[in-house]
Amino acid sequence: MRALSFITAAYLAVAACVSGMVSAHAEPPAMRGTGDLGIVIERASGSLLIVDTTERRTLSRLEGLGDLSHASSVFSRDGRFAFVFGRDGGITKVDLLTATIAKRIIQAGNSIGGAISDDGTLVAVANYEPGGVKVFDSETLDEISSIPATWRGGQSKVIGLEDAPGRRFVFSLWDAGETWIADFTKSGPPDVTKFKGIGSQPYDALVTGDGRYYVAGLFGEDGLTVLDLWQSQPQPRRFLQGYGRGETALPVYKMPHLEGWAVAGERLVLPAVGRHEVLWVDIRSFEEVRRTKVHGQPVFAVARPGGRNVWVNFAHPHNDVVQVLDSLDGRIVAELKPGPAVLHMEFTPRGHEVWVSVRDSNVVQIYDARTFEKKAEIPALDPSGIFFTSRAHQTGL
Repeated sequence: MRALSFITAAYLAVAACVSGMVSAHAEPPAMRGTGDLGIVIERASGSLLIVDTTERRTLSRLEGLGDLSHASSVFSRDGRFAFVFGRDGGITKVDLLTATIAKRIIQAGNSIGGAISDDGTLVAVANYEPGGVKVFDSETLDEISSIPATWRGGQSKVIGLEDAPGRRFVFSLWDAGETWIADFTKSGPPDVTKFKGIGSQPYDALVTGDGRYYVAGLFGEDGLTVLDLWQSQPQPRRFLQGYGRGETALPVYKMPHLEGWAVAGERLVLPAVGRHEVLWVDIRSFEEVRRTKVHGQPVFAVARPGGRNVWVNFAHPHNDVVQVLDSLDGRIVAELKPGPAVLHMEFTPRGHEVWVSVRDSNVVQIYDARTFEKKAEIPALDPSGIFFTSRAHQTGL
């Protein structure tokens, strides 16, 4: 009971610190840009922080965003609005300048992330329950289209939803082992192209920054599948098949988040499923180049803008460590110990600093991305995802 009382008191102290420092109704400056703004998800309390990355401080705290246990976000083209996707099927449109909820809807029973079209007019959401993808007008959040993920087994969970150039969304069907492209170039219902035989249980995906490749990871088998979106008729291509052949996979404590996959120079840097390895793949040939033995099971492998280094965090029970890899030779050049339950990392737009959420310490730590020195930290309640407005101008984020 003493331990429980101590933990409760500590939690309330952090909450008081955050609440005392900022107000959910704080008056924003009369005029400011949005290029150095971002949000930090407070997963347990259904709240978020609006942060200033130049001054390394919290501007406001906003509550009432529902279940944020697996939340992600995209941004409007002007960087003013964040669209936050919650696990409860909610989409919350947040005005970063007024620190208010512009609109909130519940569009499904269980969702797993979303994307915004390259012209900023459409917001799409991938759903676990009841499955399928729903697409909304970004201005009003009125529903534009519903795409059921129907296959011979019924409705499939949808994962790996990414934006692609030309008002397109690409996503994969966990149950069906398929990848679909929904093209909204024309008015009316989208043109949907379906690719079968992607592999067993595609569980997350990325689109490279040039919009060319959609890469789906497979949980049901060792390997990945890529689609070349520049081709008029893309053909699924398997690579790294059987990369764990001859080894016994470890229990997977946390699925890798593949939107965090790094593109560093001419290499894809991929967390191996169920292994203490990071895989390096030539982005032109899709052949394995090297492997790096790392501290634990990698969750995110995030490249510093420009690709000079890759920062990696890990699943339980090794989740108090971050390792930094050199993109030239794959070696580990730094190891940091921010604290228990490092959940996410986000670089400032030009990569001079990286923000790291440390859930169990109730802080976000800020590091110099070149020297690895800790520069600052800000309090946050059970912080998880960190998202900066610079994502508004990047494909696949």
